Amino acid sequence: MKKLFLVAAMTVAALSVSAQSKVKPGTWSIQPKAGVTITSVTGLDEFDGFMNDVAVKSESQVNVGATIGAEAEYQINDRFSVAAGVGYIMQGKQWDDYKVPGTEIKDLKIDLGYINVPIVANYYIFKGLAVKAGVQFAFMTNAKYKYTVKTGNTETTQDIDIKDNCKTFDFSIPVGVSYEFDNHIVIDARYNIGVTKVLDGATNHNSVLLATVGYKFRL
Repeated sequence: MKKLFLVAAMTVAALSVSAQSKVKPGTWSIQPKAGVTITSVTGLDEFDGFMNDVAVKSESQVNVGATIGAEAEYQINDRFSVAAGVGYIMQGKQWDDYKVPGTEIKDLKIDLGYINVPIVANYYIFKGLAVKAGVQFAFMTNAKYKYTVKTGNTETTQDIDIKDNCKTFDFSIPVGVSYEFDNHIVIDARYNIGVTKVLDGATNHNSVLLATVGYKFRL
């Protein structure tokens, strides 16, 4: 086992020494990108409430959204680069439908929109493959509480603005990995660890997993 570990370590070290990034040091690139998000708001895993004087509980489910933006990257040397970007992202929280006699609540969710400004450092493990970490500043554009009430054959949709009850600035720590193909298409997967609260007077944070596809233009 020790010999196997030593061989693996020597192999990784050899790859690390010989590997180079896809771009020359001192160069810039611009990358427009778009993708999907899987998001949640921690601390709101279960929805508690009353309907028709009956206590109800609803478990949370995956909230799927989208993101679009662009990123500029500067290659410091063969290993390291720094990148800064801006983009719009759809986030939020969603719960299962629930029923009480005569009434059903459907599509219960909180929709959040942010303008994100990530700043990350990239370390290229080998050609095309980079791991990354940094900081992200986000500014809320919209926050709504939505649900549909179904009574018999009648459905009524509620769309309530809750931005005044939310923190309009969000700070998070993005970590992730990306890979650039020879045709300059880049796939990027990140997890944003929320640090600041989302709602006033509550202990909850954004939790965001996103995957994007972009194209890198050399400058």
